[in-house]
Amino acid sequence: MPLRRLALRWDLTDRPGETKAHARPTPYLGGLAIALATVAPTAVVLGLADRRITAILLAATAMALLGLIDDIGSLPMVTRLAVETAAASGVVLSGVHITLIGGWLDGAVTVMWIVVMTNSFNLLDNMDGTLGTVTTVTATFLAGTAFVYGQPALGVLLSVLAYASLGFLVHNWPPARVFMGDCGSLFIGFVVTCSAVLLVTGRGPGTLVAGLLLPTFIATVDTGVVLISRMRAGRSPLTGGTDHVSHRLHRAGFGTPMVAMTLGVITALAGALCLAVALGWAPPLAAAIVAGGTALLLISLLQGVNIYSPTPRDKAPSRIPERLR
Repeated sequence: MPLRRLALRWDLTDRPGETKAHARPTPYLGGLAIALATVAPTAVVLGLADRRITAILLAATAMALLGLIDDIGSLPMVTRLAVETAAASGVVLSGVHITLIGGWLDGAVTVMWIVVMTNSFNLLDNMDGTLGTVTTVTATFLAGTAFVYGQPALGVLLSVLAYASLGFLVHNWPPARVFMGDCGSLFIGFVVTCSAVLLVTGRGPGTLVAGLLLPTFIATVDTGVVLISRMRAGRSPLTGGTDHVSHRLHRAGFGTPMVAMTLGVITALAGALCLAVALGWAPPLAAAIVAGGTALLLISLLQGVNIYSPTPRDKAPSRIPERLR
């Protein structure tokens, strides 16, 4: 990967530290490769004809730049949230928003959902191969859903993202030779979340809930697991820690590649259910209930993994690339 060599030359690396388990500096800029490989081909194929797709591409590019700056030098959380909110607001103003009761409240809720889920995907980038696998699978099924719903432009964007993520995964599969950093994880989270919102814009409550939860299933479960466990342990939700779903699976005996594959299988099941709803093979309300119930069950079960008390055999295989993990 040319950007990997460039990152090494410019010393853009994630260095080992107290909250990081990798033993040697590993180059960033994998995320920049994902962003470029997604935005450029999509813009060439689609042009600027679709206002909503154009808004997503422009805002996602801004998110990638935000993440790249944060990779090079840490940004204050307030600055990050301000830029993320502005980017999400721009997408909402283009016509991408959920439809609950109508009016400005729908826009406000959509902005909040996009910001929260973008950061949830950002936090999923905590173990070699995990986010790359989840993204490849999610984007593939979402692309199929977009084509079924008669939104070919969005289908093209998501198909290109799936290919870009798969190309990155070759270099990020454990042991990783390159990391995507905030640049990639924020870009991915933003594109996937905005795409899911666009697919449910104007649709009923059942389709709305299923269409928002299923494409973000792993990120939602991971966020729920971390927030609840940290509150129960009296820890700040904003502190770093190896207490995410991937770390718990490893503590339960899964190897690093198996963790990535397990999350990929769960993502595929959620994506298949989302596609089934679009095809009319599954009732939207039933799919929403199944997704919500399964998420709550997994969050509850994963609380039982003793993640805060180290064991003699515990060897953390992952890295924590962000300051607040």
